[in-house]
Amino acid sequence: MALTGSQLRIWMVPENDGPAALPNATVRVRLSAELGDHQQLAEGCARAGLREVVCETGPLPLHGRGRHIGMALELREGPSEVVVRVDTWWNGGATDRNHANNEHVVLALDTGDAYAF
Repeated sequence: MALTGSQLRIWMVPENDGPAALPNATVRVRLSAELGDHQQLAEGCARAGLREVVCETGPLPLHGRGRHIGMALELREGPSEVVVRVDTWWNGGATDRNHANNEHVVLALDTGDAYAF
């Protein structure tokens, strides 16, 4: 992800470590800054509040990756930093033994630099 002025670019590749393949899941992106009024979201994504976007992953094969999800979110103002929280919002009731990979928090600074997690 990268923050430049009032634009936050996010690129996600959901992964499934098992124990089974999933036909679909949903990730939630929560921001510490408010989204602008108009967004052009990636396919399968929807605004879920003033600071939230949710995206379906599509099929997640066992020990595999889902489709790439890219977004260029317009923020209401141009903050100097944004805290971005990405978590599993819905997974069809599946459980895995590694809950540490279900939630990620990244601080993106307004430098245009890319941050990875």
